[in-house]
Amino acid sequence: MALAAVVVVVFLLQLCRFSVSLNQEGLYLLEAERGLVDPSGALSDWNPRDSTPCNWTGITCSDGTVTAVDLTDRGLIGPFPASLCRLPNLAFLSLSANYINSSLPDSAIAPCDALAHLDLSENLLVGSLPDALAALPSLTYLDLTGNNFTGPIPPSFGRFPRIRALSLVANLLTSTVPAFLGKLTTLRQLNLSYNPFAPGEIPPSLGNLSSLEILWLAGCNLVGDIPPSLGRLSKLADLDLSTNALSGHIPESIVNLSSIVQIELYNNSLSGPIPLGLGKSRSLLRIDASMNQLEGPLPEDLFDAPLLESVHFYSNRLIGAIPAGVSRSTSLIELRLFANRLNGSLPPDLGKNSPLMLLDLSDNMLSGEIPESICDRGVLEELLLIDNLFSGGLPVGLSRCQTLTRVRLKNNQLSGEVPAGFWGLPHLWLLELRGNSLSGGISPLISGAANLSKILIDDNRFTGSIPSEMGALSKLYEFSASNNQLSGPLPASLGNLEELGQLDFHHNLLSGELLRGIQSWKKLSQLNLADNKFTGSIPPELGDLPVLNYLDLSGNLLTGSIPIQLQNLKLNEFNLSNNDLSGAVPPLFARDVYRNSFLGNPGLCNGMPGLCPVSRPTGDQRGFIWLLRSIFILASLIFAVGVAWFVWRHRKYKQAKQGTEKSKWTLTSFHKLGFSEYEILDCLDEDYVIGSGGSGKVYKAVLSNGDTVAVKKLWGTSKKDVENVNQSVDDDFGVAKAVEMIGKGPKSMSVIAGSCGYIAPEYAYTLRVNEKSDTYSFGVVILELVTGKLPVDPEFGEKDLVKWVSCTMEQKGTDHVIDPKLDMYHREEMRRVLSIGLVCTSSLPINRPSMRRVVKMLQEVGAENKPTVAEKKDGKLSPYYCEDGSDHGSMV
Repeated sequence: MALAAVVVVVFLLQLCRFSVSLNQEGLYLLEAERGLVDPSGALSDWNPRDSTPCNWTGITCSDGTVTAVDLTDRGLIGPFPASLCRLPNLAFLSLSANYINSSLPDSAIAPCDALAHLDLSENLLVGSLPDALAALPSLTYLDLTGNNFTGPIPPSFGRFPRIRALSLVANLLTSTVPAFLGKLTTLRQLNLSYNPFAPGEIPPSLGNLSSLEILWLAGCNLVGDIPPSLGRLSKLADLDLSTNALSGHIPESIVNLSSIVQIELYNNSLSGPIPLGLGKSRSLLRIDASMNQLEGPLPEDLFDAPLLESVHFYSNRLIGAIPAGVSRSTSLIELRLFANRLNGSLPPDLGKNSPLMLLDLSDNMLSGEIPESICDRGVLEELLLIDNLFSGGLPVGLSRCQTLTRVRLKNNQLSGEVPAGFWGLPHLWLLELRGNSLSGGISPLISGAANLSKILIDDNRFTGSIPSEMGALSKLYEFSASNNQLSGPLPASLGNLEELGQLDFHHNLLSGELLRGIQSWKKLSQLNLADNKFTGSIPPELGDLPVLNYLDLSGNLLTGSIPIQLQNLKLNEFNLSNNDLSGAVPPLFARDVYRNSFLGNPGLCNGMPGLCPVSRPTGDQRGFIWLLRSIFILASLIFAVGVAWFVWRHRKYKQAKQGTEKSKWTLTSFHKLGFSEYEILDCLDEDYVIGSGGSGKVYKAVLSNGDTVAVKKLWGTSKKDVENVNQSVDDDFGVAKAVEMIGKGPKSMSVIAGSCGYIAPEYAYTLRVNEKSDTYSFGVVILELVTGKLPVDPEFGEKDLVKWVSCTMEQKGTDHVIDPKLDMYHREEMRRVLSIGLVCTSSLPINRPSMRRVVKMLQEVGAENKPTVAEKKDGKLSPYYCEDGSDHGSMV
C-alpha cells in the first residue's frame, strides 16, 4: 500500500513538472497562438512541453531569451497578438503577409519597449495609426504597407526618436502629406505611395531630410511644382514621384542629386525642358519621365552618364534629333522615346558600343536608314520603330541577331528584300512589317523560326509562293499577308498548324484549290482569302471548324454549290460574293441578312429570291403597279376606320365590365403599401401603355396621392400565350416566378439566386450579403470575361455559368471553356485567371479568398508574365514601378 502511494506521488510530481516546464516567454507565445487561427498548421511545433520556445518555428533567441518573432506569410488569421509585446527583449517582430484583421490600439503596442523592427505589412489592419508607435524608444524600422489604415498621418509621427525606415504604402490614408515628416532627420527611407490623400503639394520641408536615401511618393494625389529643395538631398538614391498631378518644370536642382540612381516622374503633367546636367551624374542608372508634357530637345549630355541603362521619355512633346552621344554610351540597355515629335536620322553607330536590348522609337518623324550596327552587341530583343519615315532596306546584321523576340516596323518607307536569315530567327515570336514597300519572297529559312506566333506583312510588295516550310511553325497563331503579290497555291502543310487562329491572304495572286485536310484548324477564328484566283469548290470541312466566325472567300473563281455544312458555323462575317457558285443556297443563309454574301454569283440567282437584279418595268407594268397601290391605300383607309370604331366599342364595353372584374385580381405585397390594387387596375388601359416586353406590357399609373409608378402586367402562362410572344418570355416568366417566391419567404429564395447567376448560393438561406458574396459575384464576372458567356444561358441547361465551367473543364479540359476569340498566345495567363474565378465562386464561402487576396493573385498573374529588362539586372529599386502599357512597349 505504501509503495502504491509512492508511485502515485511520483507520477503526480512528473505530471506537474511537464505542466510547468515551459518558461514565461513560451507562455506569452502560446497565449498569442491561442488568439490566432492557423489553418496550415504553421505553428504546430509550438509544444507546451518544451522548456523554452527557442526552437519553435519563427522564434529566435539570444542568451536564452526571445529576441525575434518572424511569422511572415504563415496564413495566420485573427487580431494583433498583444501578448507578443510582453516579451521583454523582443527587438524584431514580423507578421507580414498574413490576415491580421484588427485595429492596432495603443495599449497593444506600448509595451514593446525593446522593439527596433516592426513589419505588419500586407495584412487587414484597420483604424487609425496608433500614436504609441512613435513613442517606442528603439524603433528604427516600421512597415505598415498594404493594410486598411484610415485617417490622416498623426502629428505624433513627426516625433519618432530613431526611425530610419517608415513605409505606409497602399493604405487608405487621407488629408495631405504632412510637413512635419521633414523633422525626422534620422530617416533614410520614406515610402507613402498609393494612398488616397487629398490634393496637396510636396512639402518643401522634406528637403531637410539630409540622410534620406529613398523617397517614394507615387500615387499620392500630389499637385503643384516639385520643390527645388529636394535637390539638397545629397544621399538620395531613389526618387519616385510618379502617377500624380504634378505640374510646372522639372527643377534644375535635380541635377544636384549626387547619389541618385533612379528618377521616376512618369504619369504627371510636367512641362518645359529636361534639365541640362543629368549627364554629369556618376550614379544614375534609370530615368523615367514618360507620359508628361515635356518640351524641347533631349539634352545633349544626357547619354554621357557613365552608368545610364534605361531612358524613358515616351509620350511627351519632345522635338529635334536624338543626340549623337547615344551611340557613345557603353551601358545603355533600354531606350523608349515613342510618341514624341522627334525627327532626323539615327546616329549611324547606334548599338555599336552599348548592350542595347530594347529600342522603341515609334510614333515620331524619324527618317533615314536603320543603323547597320543596331545589334552589334548581339543582345537586342525588341526593335520597335512603328509609324516613322525610315527608308532603305533592313540591315543585314539583323539576320544575325539571334536574340530578337519582337520586331515591329509597321508604316515606314522601307524597301528592298528582307535578308533571308531574318525570316528564320529562332526566338522571334512577333514579326510586323506592315505598310512598307518591301519586296522579294518569304524565305524557306522561316522553318527555323520555331517560336514565331505572329507574322504581319500586309501592304507590301512581296512576291513568290508561300513556302511549304511554313507548316513547321507549330506556334503560329496569326499569318496576315494581305495586299501583296504572293502567287501559287496554298501549301498543304498549312493544314498542320494546330495553333492557327487567323489567316488573312486577301488581295494577292494566289491560285489553285482551297485546302482540304484542315482538321487541325480547331482554333481558327478568321479566314480571309478574298480577291485572289482560287478555283474549285468550297471544302465542306470548313463547316467543321469549331470557332470559325469570320469567313471571306469573295472575289475568286470558286465553283460548285455552297456546302450545307457551313450552316454549322456561328459567323459574324460571311462573304462568298463575286465567284461562280451555283445551286441552292442552304436554308439558314436564304435570308435577307445574308443577301450581300452571295452577290455576283449568277448561278445562285434561282437559289434566293431577289439575289440578282431585275429589269425595269414597262409602261403597262407601271400602270398595273399604280392600280395595286391605289387599292392598297383604299384598303388601309377602311382598315383605319374599322379600328377606330372597334376601339370606341371596346372602351364602352370595358367601362361596363370593369367593376365586376376588379374583384378577380389578387395583390401580393412584400411590405406595407400606400395604395390599393384598385388604383392600379384603373390604369391598366391601352391609353397608359409606356412599353412592352417579352413578358408583358408596362403601364404608367398615377396614384391618388400624386405619386407615379410603373406597373408591369405579365402575360399568361398558357401554351397559347407562350406561342404568341417571343422567346424571351421564358426569361421574364422567371421574374414572375421569382416575385411569387419572394412573397412566400426565404425558403424559396434559391429560385432567385439560381436564376440571377451573380448571387452567391448561400444568399438563398441567409438573405445576407458580405465580402464573400462580393468575391463570388466578382468571380462570376471573371468567368464571363474568360469564357465570353453570360451567367445564365440556355446552353447550360439546368446549370449556371459556374457549374458549366466546372463540369466542362472536368470532362473536356480547360481549352473548351476559354473564349476562342481571345488571343491564345496568352493561354497560360487565361488558365490562371480562370482558376482564380473558380476559387472565387467556391460553393463554400470560407473557401473564397478576400477581395484583397483576389487582387493580389491577379497582379501576380500579370507580374509573372511581364518580365522587364530591369528585372534581369537585379530589378528596379522600387517594387511599385510599373512598366508602360503602351501599344508599342508592352502590347502585341
